[in-house]
Amino acid sequence: MPDHTPPPHPARPVGAAAALTVEDIREAHKLLSGVARATALESSRYLSGLVGAPVHLKCENLQRTGSFKIRGAYVRIAGLTAAERAAGVVAASAGNHAQGVALAASLLGVRSTVFMPVGAPLPKVAATRDYGAEVRLHGQVVDETLAAAQEYAHRTGAVFLHPFDHRDIIAGQGTVGLEILEQCPEVRTIVVGVGGGGLAAGVAVAVKALRPDVKVIGVQAAGAACYPPSLAAGHPVAVEGLSTMADGIKVGRPGDVPFRIVEELVDEVRTVSEDALAGALLICLERAKLVVEPAGASPVAALLAEPGAFEGPVVAVLSGGNVDPLLMQRILRHGMAASGRYLSLRLRLTDRPGALATLLGVLTEVDANVLDVGHVRTGPRLGLTEVEVELHLETSGPEHCTEVTAALRGAGYRVAESE
Repeated sequence: MPDHTPPPHPARPVGAAAALTVEDIREAHKLLSGVARATALESSRYLSGLVGAPVHLKCENLQRTGSFKIRGAYVRIAGLTAAERAAGVVAASAGNHAQGVALAASLLGVRSTVFMPVGAPLPKVAATRDYGAEVRLHGQVVDETLAAAQEYAHRTGAVFLHPFDHRDIIAGQGTVGLEILEQCPEVRTIVVGVGGGGLAAGVAVAVKALRPDVKVIGVQAAGAACYPPSLAAGHPVAVEGLSTMADGIKVGRPGDVPFRIVEELVDEVRTVSEDALAGALLICLERAKLVVEPAGASPVAALLAEPGAFEGPVVAVLSGGNVDPLLMQRILRHGMAASGRYLSLRLRLTDRPGALATLLGVLTEVDANVLDVGHVRTGPRLGLTEVEVELHLETSGPEHCTEVTAALRGAGYRVAESE
């Protein structure tokens, strides 16, 4: 295997990050040897062509438990005293942190209790139990779940493990940055998803200490972006009304510890739309053959949204791959629609033999692939001899969608796009 030692740049202390140094992250990396995988760095020809420079994907979606969270959880638990370990640990999470804590605690012989929302996806609940945690379902939203976990810690003496607001957690996540510098010494830009900020802060401490010339860019979902207003205010600001499919970065307030590091060391925090997230997930699946959750695909979404804004070579961190299959199905359909490859239409036919066959014949002529057909024969807006048909079509792009719609209207059908 070739030597990927980063070019010599003297390690330097950083102001607000002085409480956490690259040496702390190196110690965490040693501690994680044999525990966390040094995940692959895969080149993306498609994204490289789009950006106009080499783009590599850091595949933390292939990490143990399906995300980077095992890194920080293991380092945090390993740093507990014997008395703290004996008391056990408790966490609150809807998914990735839960699984990381469960496995890390099991590997270290520590009892773990994980509180999860009542509506948490069943595969994530089952995986957390399989990794050895006692799972307690409580609350409809993560804030309620978090309060229950903190109350449990106060009542029992168990150590509460925050998902991002602790230096040991950040040190563990920062090992991703060390691996990137080893695997891609020529890197110029690292793009990473941001929720509470633990991963971005850890990567920034590691990278800026060794390679201050490398840009670190954070990405948040536009519907759950707590960092832009916080950075503008100069302190963590809580935002409400969060709405995004990227539940892994759906955080209403930055952590106090990671915020100061992100404020000083991260070059920029961008936001991306839901359409961009869905499109990024689709690109990861189709082009890179990687299953990635929406939060993990956020760096790719940023590249898709403004490819010319990133100096290459670029490394995009795919932070996780734990996505519920039903959610994946909906997201992929949304992503196809956003990219003009999925079209839903409603139109009316005369309810007589052969009417549907005639309609399908028009679609055949324009090479539209019919995925599903639905019929409504009774309704206050329908005439006695009318039937409403809803079509779900696979198309090849926006121009093909326009062609399909024009062909149907040219054949005399009144067409409306389904919501």
